[in-house]
Order: sequence, then structure tokens, then C-alpha cells
Amino acid sequence: MKNHTVFPHSMKTYEEINKKIEARKAVVLTADEIIDYVEKKGLDAAAKEVDVVTTATFGPMCSSGCFINFGHSKPKIRMSEAWIEDVLVYTGIAAVDAYLGATQLRHNDPANMYYPGDFTYGGGHVIEELVAGKKLQLFALSYGTDEYPLRELRTYFTINDLNQVIMVNPRNCYQNYNVAINCSERPIYTYLGYLKPGMKNLTYCSAGQLSPLLNDPFYETIGIGTKVWLAGAQGHVYGEGTQHCPNVERGENGVPMEGGGTLALTANMKEMIPGYVRGVSLKGYGISLALGIGIPIPVLNPDILKRTTVWDRDIYAPVIDYSLDYPQRNSHIVCRMSYEELKKNEVIINNKVVEVSSLSSYSKALEIAEIVKDDIKKGDFLLSKPIKRLPVEQGINSLVVRKKN
Repeated sequence: MKNHTVFPHSMKTYEEINKKIEARKAVVLTADEIIDYVEKKGLDAAAKEVDVVTTATFGPMCSSGCFINFGHSKPKIRMSEAWIEDVLVYTGIAAVDAYLGATQLRHNDPANMYYPGDFTYGGGHVIEELVAGKKLQLFALSYGTDEYPLRELRTYFTINDLNQVIMVNPRNCYQNYNVAINCSERPIYTYLGYLKPGMKNLTYCSAGQLSPLLNDPFYETIGIGTKVWLAGAQGHVYGEGTQHCPNVERGENGVPMEGGGTLALTANMKEMIPGYVRGVSLKGYGISLALGIGIPIPVLNPDILKRTTVWDRDIYAPVIDYSLDYPQRNSHIVCRMSYEELKKNEVIINNKVVEVSSLSSYSKALEIAEIVKDDIKKGDFLLSKPIKRLPVEQGINSLVVRKKN
């Protein structure tokens, strides 16, 4: 890894590529298209011709949310507690600023009252409805002060009534991820969906060969300041994502064989497109948010291009038994499987036929990669050089739970 701690040498520069984009002369291919193109043209020739490779993913990303500024009421209120459609928002920021988390549950969700473990609505759905322009109810309470005398507020608003609504996601775009299976004799419900007992099914969540960080395994072009397509808005990477852990086992071409890196992303929600922001309900787990994300990779040199030609057959993920005391993952790996295998309807594990399903959508990710490609070719999406590289040598800590004596 130490050979990858600085930015790579450039055959092309960001400035040169952006000039071609502005002139509408840039050659852009998706990560799905580039594999056959390089096989046909050869790596060096393709690196000279191609300027940008677009990557994308679409799937649930729990560690997401948004900052909201409601604007001041008359008289003013200092919100100490607030709910949007009965979903709690965090108000410990300023008078009318709040943070809405994607996984926050609706207060007294009717489904959970009658069917414990079922949650039909939460933060992810509020975010979806905000982007869709729906009218939502705000209810806020306050202790009252001389400057902010109002103690209770109930009103309705749409996204256009807000001063700002900025998506700020601490962890998106896991580089690779677990495949979930259940080796126990009882069914279990997880953030990767329902797992049947006796290894009858498995679930995964990744776009595989189209996924951004699998096409840039050493974070040579995707770093802090990189421009991204976040649900239709032009946003950027503002930091390493939480649980960023590049110090993992790697396979062919440096591709991580487990979680790896993550990205912290932000963008203006007023610019987002309905359909690429979807609330998700997961029985027995809670609420999440499915997001569409596209990230262009500049072809600065042949090495960078080579890493964008990763095949599903060369990307392996660990199949983890989620019935055990997760996350002690090393002792719970049943096997490793390639995404080529996972994208089939069923696989064979320990001589058993196992059904396969995915929480992410490859077709939706491919659609996003095409949108980003078209935006670049039309000159509407320029690239940005990272101001700082993501860490390439970093482990991850786990919370130590100590029992009282």
C-alpha cells in the first residue's frame, strides 16, 4: 500500500480533460463499457483516447441524512424538540436548524404497534418526500426565552419553503461489502434483509464492477473535494466516510475482498431528482434510504484506466453468517464469492442450493452511469481534482463492551 500514498503521475491533467469537456470533445465511457473497449483497443491506446470513465451505484445507505434550516417564525422559536411527519429531528444546533437522519423511526409507528418489528415510515421516507416536493407537517416545541418566546409551532412546508436543505451523509459507497447468510435454524431479520434458516438464501448490496471505489481501489482520483452526482445534484466528497478501513485483504488489481473504504458525501437536496432518493423499510431492522450515486474517474494514465477494467468475476466478497455474534467477521466467513456468481439467481455453498437476491439495483446504477456520461459529454459536469487523498493505510476500531464486576 505504501506505493499508493501519493497522487499518481499524470499523462493527462484535470485541466486538459476539463477543457475537452467544455469543448464537448471529451471521450467518456461507463465502467460497464470500458472493459470491452480496452480489450479491443489495448490499454495504452485506450488511455490516450478515453478521458473519463463513469461509475455508479444505487442501494440503501443507512448513514445518510440532511441539515435543514426552516427560517424564523413570527414570533421566533428556539426549537428544542421537533418532528417532521412524527419523525424526530435533531435540534441541538441552533434556533431553527435541524438534522434529519435517514434511519430515524416515526414516533409510535402504527405498523410496529400491531406487528412488532415492522416499520413503515421514517427519516428516509421524509427525505424522499421532501425531494418529491410533497407538503409535510412540522411540529416543534421550545422552553421559551426573551429572544425566542414562542413555545410551540405547528405548520406545513415543502422543500421550496426551506432556506437550505443539504444532504450530509457520513458514510456512503462502501467499497465492497458483506454477503449475508443465515446458518442457524431460525429465521433472522437484518439490514441486508430477511435471511431464511439453514442457508436457504443470501443477500448482498453492491453494483460490483460498476461501483465507484471498486474502480479506484487505491483512491487515486476519488478523494476529498471530488465532484459527485448525488441523486441528480452535483455534490462532492467532504471527507473519508465513517468506518473507512482500507487496510484489508486485497485481491486482483488491488480490489478489496471485504468492506474497505467509504465516502462522506454532501449535496443540495433542492437540486435532487425524485426516483434516485427512496425511503426503504426493512422488516425487523428499521428504515433506510436508497440513493443513486455516480462518480466520474479521469483517465490520467494507463494504470488508472487498468483499474477501471475490473470484472465482476475478479471482485470477491465475504459470505458472513449473520446468525452469530457479528461483527467478529474473520471467524464467521462461510466462504468468498465473486460478483459474477452473486449476480446469478442461485449459487452452491457446501453442496446446498442457495437463493440469491440483491438490495442494490445494477440496472439503476447503469442508468446513473449513463446520465453522468451524457452530462459530461454535454459540458454540464466538470471534474474536480481532490484537495486531499483519502487514507490508504488505516484500520477500524470496534466498541469494547465491558461488563460491570
